[in-house]
Amino acid sequence: MEKSGRFRASPLFCVFSICYHKIITIRLIILISVCGTSSAVERMVAMSDNLYDNNNYNSDVSDDVPTSTSGPEHVSDNSQSFDAPKYNNPFGNYNNNTGNSYAYTAENSTAAPKHKKNGFLKAAAFILCIAIAGAAGAFGYKIYKDHQDDNELSEFTSASQMDNKAVDDEEEEESVSGSSDNYSLTLFDLAARDDAKPIPDIVEDIMPSVVGVSATFEFTQQYSFFGWSSDPTTEEMIGTGTGIIMSEDGYIVTNAHCIYDDSSTYHAGEAIEVSVLFSDESEHEAKIIAYDVETDIAILKVDETGLKPATFGDSDELRKGELVIAVGNPLGFDLFGTVTSGIVSDCDRMININDKKMNLIQTDAAINSGNSGGPLLNSCGQVIGINSAKMSSSYGSASIEGLGFAIPITEAKHIVDELLNNGYVSGRPQLGITTTEITETYSNYFNIPMGVYIREVVAGGAADLAGIQIGDVIIAVEDEPIKTTEELNEIKNRYKAGDTITLTISRAGQDIDVRVTLQDANADNASKPSGEHERR
Repeated sequence: MEKSGRFRASPLFCVFSICYHKIITIRLIILISVCGTSSAVERMVAMSDNLYDNNNYNSDVSDDVPTSTSGPEHVSDNSQSFDAPKYNNPFGNYNNNTGNSYAYTAENSTAAPKHKKNGFLKAAAFILCIAIAGAAGAFGYKIYKDHQDDNELSEFTSASQMDNKAVDDEEEEESVSGSSDNYSLTLFDLAARDDAKPIPDIVEDIMPSVVGVSATFEFTQQYSFFGWSSDPTTEEMIGTGTGIIMSEDGYIVTNAHCIYDDSSTYHAGEAIEVSVLFSDESEHEAKIIAYDVETDIAILKVDETGLKPATFGDSDELRKGELVIAVGNPLGFDLFGTVTSGIVSDCDRMININDKKMNLIQTDAAINSGNSGGPLLNSCGQVIGINSAKMSSSYGSASIEGLGFAIPITEAKHIVDELLNNGYVSGRPQLGITTTEITETYSNYFNIPMGVYIREVVAGGAADLAGIQIGDVIIAVEDEPIKTTEELNEIKNRYKAGDTITLTISRAGQDIDVRVTLQDANADNASKPSGEHERR
């Protein structure tokens, strides 16, 4: 049976063709990205021509196909012959080099004409390439733009960071420079007042107003060895301190302990001679006007005029942490006019001095022996305190650094006025007694209660008028039990001269309540206590 008709491609071959086109498209995209749009289009057209020339299926061939004119005719067993259809070999005609040439063509077939290039497909391919190239170009431009923006952002960030770093470095340099300046001006920038003066100017202004105080004391000395005692001998000692000129006519304020010795070692009492050394190294004799051992303030007078008084400020305006400057003569006149500085630790530090609580200025400015009576200045050069080494030593004999005390000038002014006007501090209540404390050991040994033992009664004083006797032990004041002199004074000082208080005393094993009218302290018993126990 003779077979003829159109050639139809198998499904598997169609799938292969589609995949082949996909591969070509992918290669095209890669080619466009690498080589550019123009060369890619040319290569695509060339590939398309090659495809249609070598791998096209002839589906438009007519039913009458010429048969091959060469090769033997194939005949089946039932004598029916037919011609095999002719295939277009994409790799060229197959020739048998052995001389047996077999050609499979359909009957009446003619030579397959060369397929003409399809213009429509080329145009479509070209448009497709342009579209792909445009898409690839847009995609590539987007990538480039994003990369450029990232670079610009990175450059901006880097530049910003560099600018910030430069600013930080500049600020750091300024800070370092400023810290260096602050270091050299720490006291003024951080601790001084707004109207502060340079320290050299302060020192220059205050030096003519600072004097050295030299006091000569006379005391009796007696030696004892294993029951043998020497004859009493009178000896002298000299103590030095510092003073502040208050007026141009020669009034000077200093500490009371500079001219009055109430120590347990010497019991020297008031100095027998006092002299003053000025900053020009001239020395003048001074007279003791008055003094108050409770507040440690004394007034001296020299017969000189035209002196330069110090400028006094207001200690109530002093603040913690504020700069202060101390001037004095530590360890004698060899170090005359020594200047130290520090800050205020407390403006109202309460400590116990001579069994009396006092509110003092605490500072870390060095205040050593010999500085007593010297000025404590603020950063404006004003005297806001009177230094007292004795108060610093009241904490013990051990050397303590960074701990100094000064009498606030506001309180000192009141005491100075009282001493100048009255010769003593008026209004201060006093009992007129000399006392000592009965400790637990003495109490057990002598079988007497713990309290304040009366060793001396001032004739005509408040205690004498109330009938208090030597040997009585005060055990309570206004029904408040006491065991120390400090407790006695604390309660007594709540009242003023003229007030009446009740003392509970132990006498011969009996407790007795005694009413006492407090007297005003006077020059004889307020300024000059007897021995180590001050009259109360």
